Amino acid sequence: MATCEHVRSVPVEDPAPNTPQGCQECLEQGTRWVHLRLCLSCGHVGCCDSSPMRHATAHYQKEGHPIVRSFEPGEDWRWCFADEQIV
Repeated sequence: MATCEHVRSVPVEDPAPNTPQGCQECLEQGTRWVHLRLCLSCGHVGCCDSSPMRHATAHYQKEGHPIVRSFEPGEDWRWCFADEQIV
């Protein structure tokens, strides 16, 4: 398995979620989400790629913040957009 160099930039503690109640853009636009992702660089909460608007991916493409973690209860996996792998 390949190693992801971006994990070195992940803080020891997760950043506080900017919008703990849901996807920041979906809440602003009145759209819906399926699952949520937390950006480990800045705390942005975005919806997953199964959601209609795919805001977590859009956040990565705009800001370049590579690693998110699931923001779903009971899940703790992390994904690197840049390397397209679980880290």
